[in-house]
Amino acid sequence: MSARLSARQSIGANFAFQHFPLAEVARRMRGFGFTEIELWGVAPHLDLFHSTDRDVAEVKCVLSGEGLSVRCLTPEQVVYPINIASGDDAFRAASIDRFRRAADIAAELGARHLFLTPGRGYESEPAARAWDRSAEALRLIAGHAAGLGLRCLLEPLQRVESNIAHSAADTARLLEMVGADTVDVVLDTVAMACAGDSVADYARLFGDRLAHVHLVDGRPAGHLVWGEGTLPLARILADLAAAGYRGALSFEPFGDGSYALDPVAAWTRHLTALAPHLDPVEARP
Repeated sequence: MSARLSARQSIGANFAFQHFPLAEVARRMRGFGFTEIELWGVAPHLDLFHSTDRDVAEVKCVLSGEGLSVRCLTPEQVVYPINIASGDDAFRAASIDRFRRAADIAAELGARHLFLTPGRGYESEPAARAWDRSAEALRLIAGHAAGLGLRCLLEPLQRVESNIAHSAADTARLLEMVGADTVDVVLDTVAMACAGDSVADYARLFGDRLAHVHLVDGRPAGHLVWGEGTLPLARILADLAAAGYRGALSFEPFGDGSYALDPVAAWTRHLTALAPHLDPVEARP
């Protein structure tokens, strides 16, 4: 019998729920059967720019009240005004400080990981400069996070999102430049498809440091609900299982923005498509 991933690896998230109160998100995630979530750090759920210690304590209370723990904190960093590889020194320094604050929050919430992306440099400068700035910033952030007992996650981005790391090979190169053994890797199925990579590439390059998967459909881009794109998600899950993947499976639906109008319906469609491909969690006697 072929290896299969476990339903225990599937976690919730507040992606697409940005127009709903966090308490409702937590209730919905618990209703789906999740006990862990990926927490997207976006207002109004968790505003990195204005959240106080009291606000963070309230987030923790809301989640724990529904029996949820935070698997990783994922601060918005692609469209949010944060850029760790910026060519503007003051902007970049402020962005790094913001991630130090994010690490503090992640530790307070009991997360395992802080989620990072490479940032981007000016399109009018040699890309190597942005790579160097990104690696230095990631090293500083990872060092601060490690001091709090956290590991980091690094996700490659599509070319429209960054001019630094797009592929598995790019990510391996950036990790080597960072030189921190507390940084793990994210496989985003859309980013993987856009780069022409495979699960085998990620497994070969990163082994056990492959710790998080964003399982989304696309054409190949799009971050769509399963079945609304053309990606071979069932094959990807089978390949992950064959590679012995033991990390989390998260769902990051963005699409054209319409999922945020009815995120419960989007999540329901995705989870219904996903369920037959996972070994169910056995009920305790």
